[in-house]
Amino acid sequence: MYEKIENDKYYHIFNQAKGVVTIFKAPRNYLFFINKLEKHKTPVCELIVYCLIKNHFHLVVKTKDINDSKISRAFVNKFIVYAKAFTKTYERSASLFKKPFKRKIIASESYLKNVLLYVHCNAIKDGFVEDPVSYPWSSYLELLDETKIFLARGLVAELFDNKSNFQAARKHYLTHIDFIPTFDNN
Repeated sequence: MYEKIENDKYYHIFNQAKGVVTIFKAPRNYLFFINKLEKHKTPVCELIVYCLIKNHFHLVVKTKDINDSKISRAFVNKFIVYAKAFTKTYERSASLFKKPFKRKIIASESYLKNVLLYVHCNAIKDGFVEDPVSYPWSSYLELLDETKIFLARGLVAELFDNKSNFQAARKHYLTHIDFIPTFDNN
């Protein structure tokens, strides 16, 4: 049993398809997920980074200082909305995601930095691209683009001192992948 998501904390939130299922079959699926993510996360958390892969996703968020149950409920609602739309579109009858969605509290700055790098390198690790710049379904480019405002990108720049250091840390991470986040809830 997973605990509620607490307020004013950093979390790595992730889930995958139940069974051998592609949960993002077309670009419109990714866009719909991102759109719903923005709608449901705004009242309860700041989105730091994300990466959506064909059969799973990763989010790093900082929860707002509000009632804990509202935070958990907002995430459940977001995933239900996506699953229902996907099920209707592709005429499925089985559950789309594993339940419950997984969450790992991020208790230290070094763990937070490593999770941010891990999430952005996920498409590389899974063999979809060689550089996160060429993967459209992660927040990597948005962190570097000053015109978009979907993410809490100031936090990432602050953690790494600036965007250049963030990019250098990502390059170093790719050649020295010695961090793999723990996916248990301990």
